Amino acid sequence: MSDAEPPLYTDLDGTILSTDLLYESFVSAFKASPWVAIQSIGWLLQGRARLKEELAGRASIDVATLPYREPVVTFLREERARGRRIVLATASWESLAHSVARHLGLFDEVIATSREGNLKGEAKATRIAARSADGCFDYLGDSGADIAVWRHCRQAYVVESSPGLSSRMPQGIPVQRVFSAREEGTGLRTALRALRPHQWAKNLLVFVPLLAAHRFADPRSVAEAAWAFAAFSLLASGTYLLNDLLDLGADRAHPRKRLRPLASGALSIPAGALLCVAALAGGALLSLQLPPLFRVTLATYLLLTVAYSLRLKREPILDVVSLASLYTLRIIAGGFAIEAPASSWLLAFAMFLFFSLALVKRYAELVSLEIEGARSAPGRGYAGHDVELILALGSASAMVSGLVLALYVNGESASQLYSRPAILWILCPILLYWISRIWLLAARGQMQDDPVLFAVKDGVSYYVAAAGILILALAK
Repeated sequence: MSDAEPPLYTDLDGTILSTDLLYESFVSAFKASPWVAIQSIGWLLQGRARLKEELAGRASIDVATLPYREPVVTFLREERARGRRIVLATASWESLAHSVARHLGLFDEVIATSREGNLKGEAKATRIAARSADGCFDYLGDSGADIAVWRHCRQAYVVESSPGLSSRMPQGIPVQRVFSAREEGTGLRTALRALRPHQWAKNLLVFVPLLAAHRFADPRSVAEAAWAFAAFSLLASGTYLLNDLLDLGADRAHPRKRLRPLASGALSIPAGALLCVAALAGGALLSLQLPPLFRVTLATYLLLTVAYSLRLKREPILDVVSLASLYTLRIIAGGFAIEAPASSWLLAFAMFLFFSLALVKRYAELVSLEIEGARSAPGRGYAGHDVELILALGSASAMVSGLVLALYVNGESASQLYSRPAILWILCPILLYWISRIWLLAARGQMQDDPVLFAVKDGVSYYVAAAGILILALAK
């Protein structure tokens, strides 16, 4: 390339990255200390540069796993291979900018936000213009704030993260190339995927007390259970989003979870946060239609989920106890919704069964990672050699759930609810078959991360469920 070829200045947030390092820093710092949310207000009052400095100093971000826009990175590599001078000019804090620059190895120089000021918009335009008095430079950006820089450049390169950005270019500035970012937008489909509606199948557990109390023919009880299902579904979606926000680093290091909307950058952190608040608020509003004890249980579920996202998920064994408790809370809430509290037999059975299924989830993750050559689960407290212990604990818990079912069938409670309780004995081998098959598939590496969602898509599980319902009907 000739020496006359002007340098190419490029933005970072939203341009090279499909995320913003300011929000990444806030989430990382908040996860380490929620008090940061209050402190950030004071730092912001002292200026955005101070806010970015404080958050960057408290954040722990693995730049290697950040969501990069590959077409943009490839273009920059091609320009550098041609011998062009490339400068990273970003409003991100300087330490983070230099970390990204070292990782990519593309830039001849880095200019970024520092204690001298926030390098965005006019401030960035002034800095670059002072370094290129003749205006002989090209600029690659992605937002309306970059128009101030494009006004002084020779040619514009645009990442069109918002519709029509390239058409808003200052008069006389040609657009050399446009990179589409539509596939990473925050459309309805992306937002819906982030809510994980397929996970709502777990909330069908709120209908279990309705069936156990033989009130499935009562329209009022069915309606109350339906309200409970809707409230739990919205609240659960909000907690999934919260978990994804707090677990960005671990998700990006996971072979499948890195494709989630927030981890991949398809959904921005601010949009994810707003969607999280909206889902939680929607669940809370729906719960107002139900008895107070249901709302207490729903609040308990929320608190336990937050604790799980912030801390418990990284504590071995305690994490699966938490997951089992979250499943069981759905049954408890369903009982309170129809004012027919679940029996101690049902709760004991559910706790042991869901403890086993939660261990299946961890076991499947470790088996999958072992196949891929990883030694530990990202963001979890387990290592590959824990597989055998998890298998032993999960299998034992599964058998105990079968024992609880057998003791119930042989007790007085079953005789009071069923005219032919002896028929219920058939449920025991059916349960043992189903749970043993789940563990067998997990051991073979054929199980998805979540066995409950696997069961929703599994034909054999539907046959098992149909057989169980038929047996209950015959016993009634």
